[in-house]
Amino acid sequence: MQQRKKYSGEFKREAVGLTRLPGTSVSQVARDVGIRANQLHRWRRELDAGEQKAFPGAGTARDQELLALKLELVRVKKERDFLRDAAAFFAKESS
Repeated sequence: MQQRKKYSGEFKREAVGLTRLPGTSVSQVARDVGIRANQLHRWRRELDAGEQKAFPGAGTARDQELLALKLELVRVKKERDFLRDAAAFFAKESS
């Protein structure tokens, strides 16, 4: 079973903002950002109903995602350096 996608409030506001540009349709914007049109219509209704309380969901904020990616990068660099050093050590030992 596939995990349900979660979108940040910022993503939702930007997608809804794109629907309000002249000459764009909700279905076209939905295709462009990779979501269904009915979902975008729902986001638009929620945003119109109450600007401050719109999108209280648990979507990952951009800053949190960026921090997680930076931490993962540090971990992967440490692993890479360790493997490089180990390969050099074993190459020296076999010679």
